[in-house]
Amino acid sequence: MEKILIVDDSPTESYVISKMLKEYGYSVVEAENGYDGIKIAKQEKPDIILMDVVMPGINGYQTTRRLNRDPDTKYIPVIIVTTKNQHSDKVWGLRQGAQDYLTKAVVKSDLIASIKNAIENNSLH
Repeated sequence: MEKILIVDDSPTESYVISKMLKEYGYSVVEAENGYDGIKIAKQEKPDIILMDVVMPGINGYQTTRRLNRDPDTKYIPVIIVTTKNQHSDKVWGLRQGAQDYLTKAVVKSDLIASIKNAIENNSLH
């Protein structure tokens, strides 16, 4: 069973996404900010990280960049899941090392497809 870390400061968003993931048999751990996300990623070694962008402290772009530069977490694919829907936001998120970029309210089929794709691509490396 794949473990997915949700990094999002909104309890409502985390709950909705977590519920979707559990329906598909994924194990879920949660962090409510970027700092906790980094710490939990190092401890839990999730298979995928779903990252919000707009959070207090360090934002999702900064957190993604830090995770991708850290030898302990650089192999974990990050999918950004955010309300920021401008093309430039997506380009910037992918430049920080995210494997995919989805906008909220995320469609369940898109989220699951993105997760499966990220896991499959990650297992090829």
